[in-house]
Amino acid sequence: MRESVHAEVMMSFLVSEELSFRIPVELRYETYDPYAVRLTFHLPGDAPVTWAFSRELLVDGVNEPCGDGDVHIAPHGGDRLGDALIRLQVGGEQALFKVSIAPLIAFLDRTDRLVPLGQERALAGFDTHLDEALGQILADSTG
Repeated sequence: MRESVHAEVMMSFLVSEELSFRIPVELRYETYDPYAVRLTFHLPGDAPVTWAFSRELLVDGVNEPCGDGDVHIAPHGGDRLGDALIRLQVGGEQALFKVSIAPLIAFLDRTDRLVPLGQERALAGFDTHLDEALGQILADSTG
């Protein structure tokens, strides 16, 4: 059975030190992909953009700076429940967002009640779906 957790938060898109604007961002977690969270950014004048990355990265990032590659998350300021910075990068281009940590923790708490962190593999059929997906990827790359 597919279950999910959804939330919407407002984030500040930090264009430069002088320019930022608030945008709605949808947070989504689904049991069919239990290791990932998805953030869909609704930028003015553009089609929504969705980024998927490790739920564990988001959990760690609200407590301490973390991330390798395209996604970096770090607490910002001295307040434990203050803000977090999320930096997304593609090639030489990057986007920086600031968000309050409290709604992220509330979202993550709801995902943990659905699938406790560390128990993702226990979902019935996850290994089968993973094997099917990997088989399809391999078939597409050789065909």
